[in-house]
Amino acid sequence: MATWDDVRRIAMALPETTERSSYDGTAAWRVKDKLFVWERPLRGTDREALGESAPDGPILAARVADLGEREALIEQDPKVYFTIPHFDGYPAILIHLDNIDVAELTEVVTDAWFTRAPKRVASQFRAREAESQG
Repeated sequence: MATWDDVRRIAMALPETTERSSYDGTAAWRVKDKLFVWERPLRGTDREALGESAPDGPILAARVADLGEREALIEQDPKVYFTIPHFDGYPAILIHLDNIDVAELTEVVTDAWFTRAPKRVASQFRAREAESQG
């Protein structure tokens, strides 16, 4: 089970990440002012659309590379990943934090960061990671 502290720690460890509240006061993380993960509580219309399958607890939204990746994640583990009509056609996934472990969360947040990071910043990060593992 992951927490907001885990999200914050993982996101802020990525280069050039900033944390800033969204317009509604919820937490959001950006790289070079591009949103990559954010707190996304379910609204009334979301709960109506999801019906009984609407999860309780903390919900994180994360950018994904494309809609195919989003569908693959949902198919892989629908207890963790889901979407809502508001995100139709938008490359993002919703994550039930109570149902994801920290290792998988790290992968999702890092992948989201890569979708938004400038190429130069992403290349430098990959090079540092390869060097540290090498």
